[in-house]
Amino acid sequence: MPELPEVETIRRQLDAMLPGSRIVAAWAHPSAKFASAVDATGAAVMAVRRRGKYLLVDLDNGRELIAHLGMTGAFSIAEHGGTPVAGPYTRAWWTLDDGRTVLFDDTRRFGRIAVVDAGQYRSLPTLDALGPEPFDPMFTPKVLWEALRGTKRRLKTQLLSQRPVAGVGNIYADEAFWAAQVHPARRSLTLRQAERLHAGIKQALVRGLDAGGTTLRDYRGVDGRGGENQFNLDCYGRRGLPCHRCGDLLEAAVWDGRTTTYCAQCQGPTPRR
Repeated sequence: MPELPEVETIRRQLDAMLPGSRIVAAWAHPSAKFASAVDATGAAVMAVRRRGKYLLVDLDNGRELIAHLGMTGAFSIAEHGGTPVAGPYTRAWWTLDDGRTVLFDDTRRFGRIAVVDAGQYRSLPTLDALGPEPFDPMFTPKVLWEALRGTKRRLKTQLLSQRPVAGVGNIYADEAFWAAQVHPARRSLTLRQAERLHAGIKQALVRGLDAGGTTLRDYRGVDGRGGENQFNLDCYGRRGLPCHRCGDLLEAAVWDGRTTTYCAQCQGPTPRR
């Protein structure tokens, strides 16, 4: 699933292309997950923002077009005029007043499109309950420590809930825990460990942003290009390969439905509970 670096890369691309354009026509797949895309018709795009893994398109009528990419969602822009040519996996499109068409394709249909009144996210409970943004000054090591220390869940599971911090998924969580030398299956941590994990989260996300995201299979930007962060990964997906820090072979396990890669030497042995 695209995480903060991938969604932010797409946001930057869309925000350079869409503001000032008016939506003159739209189409949506009849599924309830996409049908409201047509409600943006007639509005002009003011800006494209991001909150966690969500794209927020500000419209000039006091509403927002919200997009979540799910597993395989992707935006593209057709420059030609005329009737848009939707592919077999197109779930929505919007024609702009300059003749361009924005298309949203989603092979597996785990994505979501919604049009809501600005700031009203009750119909999107995950978005409504998101924790702080990782680069917000309000997100401090102490804030992270307090969000994690009271949980009975594994630290990684709680991190992925999006409540301690927004936008971190499986890839960047593994990278952050490895950088922090904290075992992701622990259920508690010290303030010092939280300080290292806080730094590891930011480090992992910055590396992903600088590389245009991580493309393992489906992710691509609006320009159709994939990211390059897959060549920078220290931990995620490297089971059986030498740890870049100590040389021991990395291990992997499935906890709470997520495959997690870690270094038993650097991050410590797996907790018994």
